[in-house]
Order: sequence, then structure tokens, then C-alpha cells
Amino acid sequence: MRLVVAFLLIASVVSIYCGGNCPSGNCPSCLCGSTQNPQSISYWCSRYNWNQACCQCIVSHESSGNANALNYETNSAYDAGLWQINQVNWLQCNRGNVPCTPQDNLQCAINLYTASGNSFKLWSVAGICGCN
Repeated sequence: MRLVVAFLLIASVVSIYCGGNCPSGNCPSCLCGSTQNPQSISYWCSRYNWNQACCQCIVSHESSGNANALNYETNSAYDAGLWQINQVNWLQCNRGNVPCTPQDNLQCAINLYTASGNSFKLWSVAGICGCN
């Protein structure tokens, strides 16, 4: 009986934290799975012509390079992937699908970057990175 309870407790913790993909532990579901997907931040930032130092700082702060990173906001919307793309943007940049793959997340980040006048001002960490 104790083993079953311990297993259920561990399974519950894994689902809450999504295997480390939802470090805050407040994600109702694991939209990008429960396995971490570490990526080279410099590689993915180099796939577009923007300020590389700013891009790397933003991705480092947003996801630590985990393509399956997930955050659940207080407004009941998810942020997903390397650039932590907010759910309200998924329709415009990824046909409504969660942009968990690095390629999809990059395309969403490019869309947001260009829509904001080729700036990172839409990312909350832009000021921390000196990239307003």
C-alpha cells in the first residue's frame, strides 16, 4: 500500500512539474511533454538576423534552452518553448498549435520580433537583457 501511495505521489509531482518543463509547478497539463529537450541557444538564435547577444540572453532567461519549457500564466494562458511564446500568439504563428519544436518556436519568435518593429520589447526579460 505504501509503495502504491508513493508511486502516485511521484507521478503527481512529475505531472505538475512536467518532468522539469514547468518549474513553477502550476501547469494544469504538460503540453510539450514531460521530457526536457535541451537545445543550443546560440544555434537557434543564429537562425535569424537579430541581435545575437539579446536573443541569447532572452532565450536563456525564458527557457534556459529547454525547447519543452512551459509556464502557466495567471491569466490562464500558457507560454511555451525556447522563446516562451504566449498562447494568444499561437494562432497567428503556428496554426493554433503549441510551438514546442524549436523550428515552430523560432518562427513564432520571428513573427513577434518583426511585428514589434524588429525589437524584443514584447519579451518581459528584454529590459533585464538590455534589449528594449
